[in-house]
Amino acid sequence: MGETSKNTCPCLRTLCERLFGSSKHDGVQNRDDNDSSAVRGSSKRNEGIEVPSNVRYALHPPKPAESAIYTAMWAFEARADRELSFQEGDLFNITDRSGDWWTARKVDRNGRILATGIVPYNYLARRESTDAMPWYFGEMNRIEASGHLMAPENGEGAFLVRLSEKDDVGYVLSVKVDNKVKHFKIHQNEELFNVNESATFASLMDLVDHFMTSPLSISVERLNSACRRNEPKPQDLSHSTVDEWELPKEEFTFGDQLGSGYFADVYRGKWKDQINVAIKVLKNNEALNHREFQLETQILKRLRHKHLITLFAICSSSPPYYIITELMEKGNLLDFLRGPEGGAMDMVFLIDMGAQVADGMAYLESQNSIHRDLAARNVLVGENYICKVADFGLARVIKEPFYTSEDKKIPYKWCAPEAISHGRFSSKSDVWSFGVLLYEIVTYGGTPYPACSNSDVYQLITSGYRMPAPPQCPEYIYEAMLSCWQCTPEDRTSFLDLKYILESSYELE
Repeated sequence: MGETSKNTCPCLRTLCERLFGSSKHDGVQNRDDNDSSAVRGSSKRNEGIEVPSNVRYALHPPKPAESAIYTAMWAFEARADRELSFQEGDLFNITDRSGDWWTARKVDRNGRILATGIVPYNYLARRESTDAMPWYFGEMNRIEASGHLMAPENGEGAFLVRLSEKDDVGYVLSVKVDNKVKHFKIHQNEELFNVNESATFASLMDLVDHFMTSPLSISVERLNSACRRNEPKPQDLSHSTVDEWELPKEEFTFGDQLGSGYFADVYRGKWKDQINVAIKVLKNNEALNHREFQLETQILKRLRHKHLITLFAICSSSPPYYIITELMEKGNLLDFLRGPEGGAMDMVFLIDMGAQVADGMAYLESQNSIHRDLAARNVLVGENYICKVADFGLARVIKEPFYTSEDKKIPYKWCAPEAISHGRFSSKSDVWSFGVLLYEIVTYGGTPYPACSNSDVYQLITSGYRMPAPPQCPEYIYEAMLSCWQCTPEDRTSFLDLKYILESSYELE
């Protein structure tokens, strides 16, 4: 964290020293005396994992040779001309690795070319590599890994190997044990791997093979079957829509209504009767600047991040306008937190959801993109509890005309004071809103400033009032909230620092 943030925000100084006094790590274990259901105490901070400097090789493997053979990890049905349909196990030689859609030759076991076309890159893995192993899940945080392993189809001893999303951690072995998930650091020393000092292995494959027949720890007798690996989602409807953000309405069919708000109604839908999507039908279309709407969409479609909702297309040839995005099955975060599934989550899961949002917002911050309406209602939850920020960027085009005419609808309780008084929106005003979102998360969807009317909030916050810490809120989370609510925008911490603070939750009380 930068010195400026530490010096200008007193409530963060102690927190920074607690969090960044030693190397960041993933809360994984060398022993199995803790599990993923409890936040680890700050007294154990010095028990952090030492990661060899050469682990960077694991994070940035060399680019494979052009002649490498790839295998299909899932079946895929072509969605447009020039795309190849294929089955799990089919083999490919890649001729062009441009973007998310690669040009490939489908070949048989003897190398004979069967067909040539375009394929989604994330359906393939280099043959006989770690990526092609059914137990390897790539880059993933511990909460998402737990979500995969706790699915009912995975039994006792189900496992996966992942690359931690945290800096300088490397590979982690996550195992389902007694209906919980334990995470074991895989140490890497030069070209050798080990989980404990009892044995070292030349590869991850050798390590996994060994522990499928030998005890991993006191509580893990052996690894059982690999965790079920869900089919990925391409970042586009097809390769033909990568640069085509305006699509005809006739290509979409409507299903059930998922929600309704001031600005839009949202429906489950399908594109060409093939791909599940969410269709947002905008209201108040007459107030929209059509050209500005199209230009903003063109920019947003190129913003790609794991924790941002994927914008597929728009339909704006005639009102009402449609915004087409990926479908997130669990709905918005606010309703999720208030429901039975969200209400059963412990603090570790809740804080990780905040970290995911901070990660997505850090990317927007790095791209100089401003959200303007960050709140739990504008975060969506998908399979394995992955959280994605929605409605980013379009607030200025879609919502501000409505706010101008309907002042009582302005979300004052989430707005930074400079945004309310002077309409000054920035990444730092988004940080203020994020502090309120953290309050929503740790209160399971509680209403901020519960005793205050919308119109009273501005007077309260400009007079110095800040919401007290919610019940059961960890102290460092409340300190993070206060760091978001500094009066001067420059004194508020960055989203990148907030991400690190929240990711360090597994080692703090």
